[in-house]
Amino acid sequence: MARYIALLRGINVGGNKKVPMAQLRALMEGLGYTGISTLLQSGNAVFTSKEKSSAKVIKQLEAAIAEEFGFEVSVVLRTRDELAAAIQANPLPGAEEDPSHFLVTFLSAMPEPKRLQAINPAAYLPDEFRAVGREIYARFPNGIGTSKLATVFTEAKLGVVPTGRNWNTVKKLLELADG
Repeated sequence: MARYIALLRGINVGGNKKVPMAQLRALMEGLGYTGISTLLQSGNAVFTSKEKSSAKVIKQLEAAIAEEFGFEVSVVLRTRDELAAAIQANPLPGAEEDPSHFLVTFLSAMPEPKRLQAINPAAYLPDEFRAVGREIYARFPNGIGTSKLATVFTEAKLGVVPTGRNWNTVKKLLELADG
């Protein structure tokens, strides 16, 4: 049995791609997943599956969501241990002191190095970021809403599916996975 964290990208934002969490939990139960918890309305689900292949779980979830809700949603998936490792790997200071200004962007795969190298960190100061594996850690001391850096981590620029969560949410997801 594997414990997973599914991060649904771009749902329940501005009235678009509405996915009620109760309906998502029921859909996941129908797929045979157990121990399902959701967090917030932004598409965070923690669950257990007999399926050991993350790629198969992603395909199952994306297909079921498309069938149930009538639109496509990208799913970025981490195991419980991958999420814990991502928290441990955080290379930037300040996440614990100011978690609402700290974002982890989870990527579906590692982007080509040239895509990340094309982002000039000096152009976005005082915001800063570091990529480690399939995560990009970013600190926004003046807030995420007005940051130019926050608009850089897109699928078009990175060539992979990204979805961001603030530090509080990331830590809470690990707590749910451990609970």
